[in-house]
Amino acid sequence: MTGKKNEDRAVISARDARALFAGFRAAPAVILAVSGGPDSVAMMWLAARWRRALKSGPRLVAVTVDHGLRRAAAREARDVKRLANDLAIEHRTMRWTGPKPERGIPAAARAARYRLLAEAAGRHGATHLLTAHTRDDQAETVLMRMSRGSGLTGLGAMARLSMRDGIVLARPFLDIPRARLLATLEKARLPFADDPTNRDAGFTRPRFRALMPALAAEGCDARNLARLAGRLARADAALDLMADGAERYLAARDPDSSPGLPAYDVDAAAFGRLPEEIRVRLLLRVLDRIGHEGPAEFGKVEALASRLAGAASSGERVRQTLAGALVTQAKGRLSLCPAPPRRRPG
Repeated sequence: MTGKKNEDRAVISARDARALFAGFRAAPAVILAVSGGPDSVAMMWLAARWRRALKSGPRLVAVTVDHGLRRAAAREARDVKRLANDLAIEHRTMRWTGPKPERGIPAAARAARYRLLAEAAGRHGATHLLTAHTRDDQAETVLMRMSRGSGLTGLGAMARLSMRDGIVLARPFLDIPRARLLATLEKARLPFADDPTNRDAGFTRPRFRALMPALAAEGCDARNLARLAGRLARADAALDLMADGAERYLAARDPDSSPGLPAYDVDAAAFGRLPEEIRVRLLLRVLDRIGHEGPAEFGKVEALASRLAGAASSGERVRQTLAGALVTQAKGRLSLCPAPPRRRPG
């Protein structure tokens, strides 16, 4: 155990950095999301060392998003700019302007941050956006999603690579403990900002962060929670492949079906024989493809799948709208099509 603890506090070497950033060498430009906090400052410093060691490599652009929520944010952005200049990295500050919501500030700020980062990527011709999420962040995300009763996809937490707004969102430190980044900063004698909202119990993530020491004492530490997320993500990917096969199966066995846009029409009995998880996943896919009111809520899709199964046994006709799609099950057919627009009152 002592060996693992020491390993979790080891400084990230230049060799480690080469391995962490190797997948981005061929990119024309890379955006580094740098808030000024310890994790993102360490990422910027390590990326700069990695880029200097290459004979050729991507253009690095550090982007700081000022949400306009704290007075210190503007100063922190200037501090990041000074450090970026010292490291020969371009820097840009993006500002979240306009009115802020009274509730759900963390989620709204996160959405604004990614929107502004994607905008910066477009301006600079970047194909990749790097964030400094660590293993500790992954563990906290798993706990938060467990508390909400998330399904496999949610419990798989953050992916190392994903697509967002047309660019590759990469998290190279997702298996790295935050302690290693702090040790790296300490050795390099690099300053960083301390955002007090990271300890504000008025927000969800800091409350879960405060629970981590007690959970770790019971074996539920960041390493094990991140391992759980990885295993669940692997299972989730396997089930997605099974859903792909089920979708092809339904189309192949039923020449009269219409599995594409703008409608979905399949044999209800064949659909009902699929495992429940696969039925839920197929419904989610089709609703998101055909509906016009945004992503369908997972719990509502589960309830719909259960209702369809019960109706198939009793012979009951189903007609329901969900997420902007009209779902009908009658006379042995399951059909989904865009729902008529809702009438506005008055």
